[in-house]
Amino acid sequence: MASHPYELNWKKLDPEARLGFAARRFTGVGNLSSALLGLLFTGVFYLLLYPLWQMNRWQMVNMFFHGGPENRSTIPYYTMFLTMWSLAFLLIKWRKLVIQKRALRIRLLPDDPDYILSPQNSAELIRHLNRRVYMAEGFLVHNRILKALANLKNIGRVADVSSVLKDLAAADEKYTEGTYTLPRGLIWAIPVTGFIGTVLGLSQAIGGFGAVVARGADFSELKSSLGGVTGGLAVAFETTLIALVAALIVQLLLTILVQKEEAFLDECSSYCYRNIVSRLRLIDIREELES
Repeated sequence: MASHPYELNWKKLDPEARLGFAARRFTGVGNLSSALLGLLFTGVFYLLLYPLWQMNRWQMVNMFFHGGPENRSTIPYYTMFLTMWSLAFLLIKWRKLVIQKRALRIRLLPDDPDYILSPQNSAELIRHLNRRVYMAEGFLVHNRILKALANLKNIGRVADVSSVLKDLAAADEKYTEGTYTLPRGLIWAIPVTGFIGTVLGLSQAIGGFGAVVARGADFSELKSSLGGVTGGLAVAFETTLIALVAALIVQLLLTILVQKEEAFLDECSSYCYRNIVSRLRLIDIREELES
């Protein structure tokens, strides 16, 4: 039996739903799916760097790995995982946003400029949308329209539809803002891991120098030990360098994505106005007074 030729199918388009994860609403991203993808990105990153690290020629590569003559810590691994987790989250969210924008291409109403939307034909419009879009409530703009039309069908008050759409727009904006909680938390955590690595490196370097001083070493030995401390300080600050650059990149990408999603929400409001509010039949005030 041939499948229904839906123009849009949320279940087949949403990246989390396609992979069997519990997909969050609209452009929301699940923690588990983004963490697993971030772990994969981290593995690929280190797999690509591993041959260069084996050559032991470039300090900018070596500082991502632990051990070595400098006795580097494992902190860069955690920093890169948090970074890749953030990038995975933003990638999934960007993909979801692209899919959500496809719903704006659906023309709901006939091209006839004289077509009027009323409580009498709202039910037919709901059925028309569900025939064209599978799980239409998974698309933010279609979810708004379905709820507004259901309100029009059940209550029959045209004046309430615009108010319902405004309330839904405000709720969607609040929900969308909340979906960025995780990446903003990760952006805060990334520099912290770098500072932790630096503190560990500083304590190790200074601790070695303190041991030399404690046993009453001569000037030449102190001079040699002090050289080791300065070298250790340079290694210690590598973790902070990695973390700050990573956090900067993630923050810039996050800002760009937030701007795109804000523009999308504005487009959704305009879409609802063109397809719903501007086509409503105004009920005569005398009819409302008589009812």
